[in-house]
Amino acid sequence: MPNYFLRPFKDRPAQRLTRCVFGLTLFGVGIGMQKRGNLGLPPWDVFHDGLSGIIDWPFGRTIILTSAFVMLLWIPLRQAPGFATILNAVQIGVVADIFLSIVPTSTWMPARVALMFGGIVVTGIGSGFYIGAGLGPGPRDGLMTGLAKRGMNLAVARTSVEVTIMITGVILGGSIGVGTLAFALLIGPIVARALPLLQIRPRV
Repeated sequence: MPNYFLRPFKDRPAQRLTRCVFGLTLFGVGIGMQKRGNLGLPPWDVFHDGLSGIIDWPFGRTIILTSAFVMLLWIPLRQAPGFATILNAVQIGVVADIFLSIVPTSTWMPARVALMFGGIVVTGIGSGFYIGAGLGPGPRDGLMTGLAKRGMNLAVARTSVEVTIMITGVILGGSIGVGTLAFALLIGPIVARALPLLQIRPRV
């Protein structure tokens, strides 16, 4: 799959921005669904979950805090954030907190499983929308591509960072479980299917 993050396009800005905002909204909802499923979170969200408990901040606000810190790591990598990067850093956390304030925790296992799998699918589709908008990477993705630009294999960079952050999250008390494994196995294929359908292709 081509590295769409490294190819920001500037034609049709209103359409791209609309799709980016919609995709980030879906992404935040998907994360909220997985959080409410309480069967294990994606690697970064294991960290967010653990850190939010330590600092006693809402889950979504902790996502925003982490995004700001990750963007500081862009400086030595000579990465320049754009508007979409800032939007990503803020919007996902805000949407996740709104979702969590509306949707109650369920103890019924079928509902939890549905929230887990539904959240993964919604997150994948949201990724397709915001990546396909071609407005540049979010803070975490920019960290990966920044490491790739400095000579590290992109797959190695992504795996190394996500495994490290997940282990840190577990140590902090973050929620890990079957949902974490399900996300790792399913998110790639879902995004790979969604992205070609949702990408705004550059005009020739």
